[in-house]
Amino acid sequence: MNYIREVDGGFSIIKNLKVSGAREGKYGVSVILCENSTASAVFTTNKVVAAPVTYTKNVVENGIVSAVVVNSGNANCFTGQQGIEDCRRIVDLASKELDIPASEIAVCSTGVIGREMPMDIISDVFHESISKLGNTSKNSLDAASAIMTTDTFPKEEALEVTLNTGEIVRIAGITKGSGMIAPNMATMLAFIVTDAVIPKKHINEAIKTAAGLSFNMIVVDGDESTNDSCLMMANGASGINVVKNNEIDSNFQQALNQLCINLAKKMARDGEGASKFIEANVRGAKTSDDAKLAAKSIITSPLFKSAVFGGDPNWGRIVSAIGYSGCDLNPDIVTIAIADETEDVDLVKNGEILAFEDTPYLKTAEKIMQSKNIIVNIDMALGDGEATAWGCDLTYDYVKINAEYTT
Repeated sequence: MNYIREVDGGFSIIKNLKVSGAREGKYGVSVILCENSTASAVFTTNKVVAAPVTYTKNVVENGIVSAVVVNSGNANCFTGQQGIEDCRRIVDLASKELDIPASEIAVCSTGVIGREMPMDIISDVFHESISKLGNTSKNSLDAASAIMTTDTFPKEEALEVTLNTGEIVRIAGITKGSGMIAPNMATMLAFIVTDAVIPKKHINEAIKTAAGLSFNMIVVDGDESTNDSCLMMANGASGINVVKNNEIDSNFQQALNQLCINLAKKMARDGEGASKFIEANVRGAKTSDDAKLAAKSIITSPLFKSAVFGGDPNWGRIVSAIGYSGCDLNPDIVTIAIADETEDVDLVKNGEILAFEDTPYLKTAEKIMQSKNIIVNIDMALGDGEATAWGCDLTYDYVKINAEYTT
C-alpha cells in the first residue's frame, strides 16, 4: 500500500501536539497535550473497572479531550471512592498547570491492582513531566517509556497517509503492555493522535474498527486487565477532513488499522518472558467471527504456547484449540501449516495427516519451530471468513515475572 508510509519521530510528526514523560523508580507519568481534539475511546470489558477508566469514560462522552495524564506503577483499581478522588486530584493539577478545563482532561493508570495511589510521588513526577513538554522525537520516546511496567522496550509508531483525495494527513501512537494481555483489549494503554479533522461520530467508528483488528486480536496470557484504554484524538491541525459524504476515507481507515496492528504486534513480541512471536492466520472459515474465534484460540492455548517455547511441532494442540474455540469445523477438510520467514510446511492437508514421525514434513516443521517467528496458517475450507491474531510463547520467565510481581 504505497499510500501509507512509515515515518520516524513518533508523536513529533503531529503539529500542535506536546508530549513528555518522566519516572521516579517504578512510577512514571506521561502527559499528552492536544488541545480541542475530538476524541473517542474503547475500554476494558472486565467487570472490575479501574477508577481512571470510569473517570475517563465520562470525559470522552463530551467528545473533546485536550490533555491526557497517564501514570505507571499503580493501577488505581479496586480503590473505591478514594480512587476517583485521586483521579480528580490529578486532573485538577493538570488543569491548573496547563490552563485547560478539567472536563477536557483524561486520566489513565497501569500497575499494581488494589493499592492506593502514592499521590505525593505521582504529583512530583507529574510536575517533572510537565516541565519537559515538547514536540521532539525524544519527547515522544520519553512519553512511551514513562508508561512502561514490565515492558522491555517503548512502543511507538507514526504513519503518513495519502487520502483518496490526494491530501496527506498523519497518525501517530504509543502503547504499553506485555502481560495480562487477552482478547477484548489487553493490559494495555494506547494513545493515538492524528492531525486530521474527524467528527466525534466518525472517530468513534474509526477507532472501534481499528481496535477490533488489532488490540482485540493479541494474547499473551489470556488474562483481561481492569485498566485497558485506547484513546484516539484528532486535533485537526492539518485542516483536512477525512470524512466525505458521511464516510471515512478508506485510505485513512486502512492507515489507522495498520498503525494499531503494528503497535499490537509490538506488544505481542514483548510479552512477559516471551522468546518467540506467534502469528495465527485463519482463512476459509464459515464467517469472519468464526475465523476470529479460531485464530485467538490458537494463540491463547497454554499447551500450544508451551510447545512453541519448546520447539515442538505438536499440531494436535492447534487442531484441539480450534475445536474448542466455538467455531464451525470439519476435521476431514481442514489444512494446518506452519512457517517462518524462509519456509513453510503442511502438517495436515485437507484432513490428511502428513507430519508423521520421521517424514520430511515433520523434520521441516521441527526446524521451523526453532525460529523466533512462528506463523500458523489454517484453511477451514468452509467459507470466506478470515482473521489474524498475534501472541507469544509461554516460558519459565513468564511464571517468574508474575510470581514476583508485587514483591
